[in-house]
This record gives sequence, C-alpha cells and structure tokens, in this order.
Amino acid sequence: MSTRPLLLGCDFSSSPSKRKPIVLALGHAQGVRVHVQSLMRFDTLEGFADWLQLPEAWVGGFDLPFGLPRELVETLQWPTDWLPCMQHYAALSRAEIRDTFKAFCDARPVGGKFAHRATDTPAGSSPSMKWVNPPVAYMLHAGVPLLINAGVCLPGLHVPDAINSAKSHSLANVAALRVALEAYPGLLARELIGNTSYKSDDKAKQTADRLIARKQLLQGLEVGQTRLGLRLKLSHAQHDTLVDDASGDSLDAVLCLMQAAWAQAQYEAGDVRYGLPACDPLEGWIVTA
Repeated sequence: MSTRPLLLGCDFSSSPSKRKPIVLALGHAQGVRVHVQSLMRFDTLEGFADWLQLPEAWVGGFDLPFGLPRELVETLQWPTDWLPCMQHYAALSRAEIRDTFKAFCDARPVGGKFAHRATDTPAGSSPSMKWVNPPVAYMLHAGVPLLINAGVCLPGLHVPDAINSAKSHSLANVAALRVALEAYPGLLARELIGNTSYKSDDKAKQTADRLIARKQLLQGLEVGQTRLGLRLKLSHAQHDTLVDDASGDSLDAVLCLMQAAWAQAQYEAGDVRYGLPACDPLEGWIVTA
C-alpha cells in the first residue's frame, strides 16, 4: 500500500459561485506519469474551507499568491514577518485593501505603479497587490487565511504550531501533512503554447481558436513536452471535460496539479523545500519558477 500523499491542483476564486467555482484536480503520480483521479468544484468559500480541514495527507499547488511584495509591506509599515503580516491583511476589508493599494500606486511614477515580488519576473505572474484583472490581492485575502486556519504547511513561509511542537522540526519528517505550494498555471501553459490564449470567462470569446489551444496544451502535457519531465494521464472522458471547459478553470487546476507533482518528486529526491529556492520568507515563491 503506497503512503504517497494525494496530489492536488487548485484553480482558486476569491468569490466562488456556481458559474465560477473553485476547481480542484485530484490525482497521484506513478513514476513520471501523473494520473487525474477526479475534479471537484466548490461554489462557496465555506465548502472549500471544510474540505481543507479533512485529515487526508496531500501536496497541493494553489493558483493564488501566498505573499505580498516586501517593498509594499515595508512602505505601509505592516509586520514584516509572514504570519503577523497575513493576520493583519486578513483583518482588512476588500474596500480597505483597494483604497490602501490604490493610494500606494497613485504616489508612484507611471510604469512603476505596482510593487513586485522577486518571483514575479521568472514566473511572469501579476503582482500580488493587484486588485483588478485579475484580482489576485483578493485571492490572497480569501485563500491564505483558509490554509492557515486548516493547519496546512506552507514550505518556506509557515509551519503550523502543531508541527513545530512535534519532536522534530524538520519538514523531512512531516510527510503525512497537508502541504500547500503557490502554483501558477500560466507559467506551464506558456511553455507549451506561448502566449496563445486558451480560455475566457466571456462566452463571446470562447472561440474555436481557444478550443484548439486547449487541445494543444493537453497534448503537450500528455506527451511530456515540458521541462518538468512529467506526463499527464487522462481518461477519454477527462480529456473531453478539460477541452470542453472553455473557462479554462478545469485545465488550470490540472496545470497546478502537474506543478504539485513536480514538487513532490523533488521532495522524494531529498529536497525538503519541495523544489523551492531560498527566497524571501515574507514574499514566498511560485513553485517551478
């Protein structure tokens, strides 16, 4: 019987609904093959929070930022240790976040309005303080507290008290835990299809070209064309589900699953940081970037 943890990829929404749910792709790795077991959808944050509390061990890639830029935090004179900073941030309303970040941007020159994390450049990701298009600042605000409250381990950022008080403080000895890593599906998608768009929430933009791009993306994952060295294994029905979801949410969850599988492989090869480099313990890092 394998003791390897469940793998998961999460396409997150800060305001989930039946039309735009949080999507989880669950799976497992067998050598270089990553098998998708199921897709789950949550149309409320409460339902997702309940799932996170379940005691099953997993390693997950989550498409939401886990930290704010140090430059922003220091300018605002917020706590510069990760957990107190996240607790301070969680206590703010979305309106307060928007007004605070807008004032920060308004005081800066054109072309340098936003502060960035070090990981944004290699990952090609949006700054985590962005509150529109996409509203990743609200995703951090909605998602990270759920992970903290569930007692999830965030390598490089946060080890819960329950683990710290155990006999060993080493991540190498907590294989039965739930481990969350910041993932970014766009990073892996660009490796396969460049900047070609493969998704849209706007029905008018759910075109044949984007359908073809999703098929190309999946084909690349299935034959192992990425530097992750992994091959996606799908049933015909799963393949059709991922192609037919024109929003791209299901496919994004699977892209995050692939990043989690790579991280777990690094851990099994002896890297207790799950492939993350030494990075700023306030900002965090996107896995595989």
